[in-house]
Amino acid sequence: MKGIINNGNGNVVIDNEVIAKYAGSAAVECFGVVGMASYNVKDGIVKLLKRDNITHGVNVIFEDDKLMIALHIIVAYGVSISAVADNLMSNVKYKVEEFTGVQVSKIRIIVEGVRVTD
Repeated sequence: MKGIINNGNGNVVIDNEVIAKYAGSAAVECFGVVGMASYNVKDGIVKLLKRDNITHGVNVIFEDDKLMIALHIIVAYGVSISAVADNLMSNVKYKVEEFTGVQVSKIRIIVEGVRVTD
């Protein structure tokens, strides 16, 4: 489903993948986030996504002219998951709202794994 924004000059249509890519890029910038994760339900395997596949770890839904975003992440070992999640939610919400002009109503953080970093 695409997001449609009505303004005085007409309609602006934003594809979910555009928002997913922007939200994923904002997410990996946050301290404590190693990267986005892709979960294979069939095999039960979580894998770290490369920068070009970042949208596979983000789900975007438009509902009632608002956005709901789910982020599947892998966190760094030794960091507070709640602190990372709070920082992640505020950072992604601010950046996506500024980028799209659409209010973000909910952000879900799904921690798919922990990785030891060097």
